[in-house]
Amino acid sequence: MKTLIRPAVSLFVVMSVITGVLYPLAVTGVARLAFPDQAAGSLVLKDGKPIGSSLIGQNFSDPKYFWGRPSATAPMPYNAGGSGGSNLGPLNPALVDAVKGRVEALKAADPGNAALVPVDLVTASASGLDPEISVAAARYQVSRVARVRKLAPERVQALVQQHTEGRLLGLLGEPRVNVLALNLALDQAAGP
Repeated sequence: MKTLIRPAVSLFVVMSVITGVLYPLAVTGVARLAFPDQAAGSLVLKDGKPIGSSLIGQNFSDPKYFWGRPSATAPMPYNAGGSGGSNLGPLNPALVDAVKGRVEALKAADPGNAALVPVDLVTASASGLDPEISVAAARYQVSRVARVRKLAPERVQALVQQHTEGRLLGLLGEPRVNVLALNLALDQAAGP
């Protein structure tokens, strides 16, 4: 029995050190060298302090800011520790009610806006953490943000255009706008 246990325990310890310590350290080291921003969490700093990540959405609810996609994470929106969608199917009455409520809230925040509400402003993503919205969702909100901030809509639209990211390699994905980056630029444009 000793002849079987000793090699098994030794192999367990060696493999634990390799896969549990050495490999993670090597991968982290390579990541920090090759992709330092992403390896550090893609943190966004303001005055030297982290205020968010460019990879995880934030819950903006003030009308002077652009709003992101709804988040279905619990117990709070954009909880990276509880990433996941609502798992409500398209025919589920709870999803239909949630979407109706979100459309009503958007219409109440900008009653003069007669445009169709983009779907990504009323439905959560699979992760519940999306930091980006479609260009249509950003354009839908321009009039509200400009009115509340007392800025020319053209100026706000120009900020949306400046923060629009195209398709990856010109082929993959859709054009999109990072909500945190846009809101920070908006704060900077509006001044103190």
